[in-house]
Amino acid sequence: MKISGRILTPDGWIQGHLHYAAGITNVEADPAAPSDNLILPGFIDLHVHGAGGTDIMEGGDAAQRVARLHARHGTTTMLGTTMTAPPEDIEYALHGLGRAIATPEPASAQILGVHLEGPFLNCKRLGAQPPLVSTGTLEQVRRWNAIAPIKALTLAPEIPGHLQLIAQLSAMGIRVQAGHSAGTYEDGVAALEAGLAGFTHLFNGMSGFSHRAPGIVGAAFAHGEFAEVIPDLQHVQPGALRAAMRAIPRLYAVTDATAATGMPDGEYMLGSQRVMKCMGCVRLVLGDSLAGSALTMDQALRNLVSLGLSLEDASARVSRYPAEYLGLQDRGLLTIGQRADIVVLDPELQLRLVIVGGHTINLAQGTPQDESVLA
Repeated sequence: MKISGRILTPDGWIQGHLHYAAGITNVEADPAAPSDNLILPGFIDLHVHGAGGTDIMEGGDAAQRVARLHARHGTTTMLGTTMTAPPEDIEYALHGLGRAIATPEPASAQILGVHLEGPFLNCKRLGAQPPLVSTGTLEQVRRWNAIAPIKALTLAPEIPGHLQLIAQLSAMGIRVQAGHSAGTYEDGVAALEAGLAGFTHLFNGMSGFSHRAPGIVGAAFAHGEFAEVIPDLQHVQPGALRAAMRAIPRLYAVTDATAATGMPDGEYMLGSQRVMKCMGCVRLVLGDSLAGSALTMDQALRNLVSLGLSLEDASARVSRYPAEYLGLQDRGLLTIGQRADIVVLDPELQLRLVIVGGHTINLAQGTPQDESVLA
């Protein structure tokens, strides 16, 4: 198959043709190619709780239903993200995730693994997480990892025993992130020295920055290479987003999407918590805390561009940097040999096509689409 237009390659834009099957087979320059398509790598979202009225903690086929909706918004790879809950509830969700990971659907974003967000958090910085925290142990993580592969794990590094756990989990290949943390700057630095890889929804659910108490945010600014951020323009004010992009070399976007994503205003579930979506914002019903988002990755891209980022920079933050964070060698760029995970936008940055592993998604229905539409 072939798509024509402006192609974002690692060396910059070219006008031409991108050839692909399951993988990208050729990128051909042709200044006369007539299309105004903007062709980018598929989006990679490492923090997804739900979509379409479905929460991943429901287990069963919930993760696959969530992945279908996110694919229709350009996400070609994602991590299914859990909530703090009793161990048996987490395990139930992990069994569903494990099945979705083992048997991917062509009409869905590929779920590569799990982002375990909780229960190893600080009760002082719960945000929308329920008060069911516990201290993490290697044995517990190994048990859960055997059910479904854990690729990223959020914990509060200041909890006694967690520095040692960071080192142990890093040795297993799990990317450990600081989040829902009341730790100090010194706690953050010690965690980085122990192997901490990143920071969960930067600014939110962590001790903030001030000039005499830099907090976890300060540790991220001063020493972090990677961090995730929610660019819905509600979780983080644009000025703070710009500051973070200058400070953290590979700050990348996540949605932290909930069951409210893609749905009308109303009440939904986030794990065991009731949340309300109103005018695009998701908050706890009992309390005023932000509770994840209704963001999709195509809107995240548009929001970043609206802040003044080039499309190349914005694309890196929704594709290349999250791929690099997980150490993925086969996606996040448009080069020969990469998996054919592709998004095609119009000049207004609205989606025209989404291709996952060479399969074109019907954006209206979330099903595989006849390949002839690209001929």
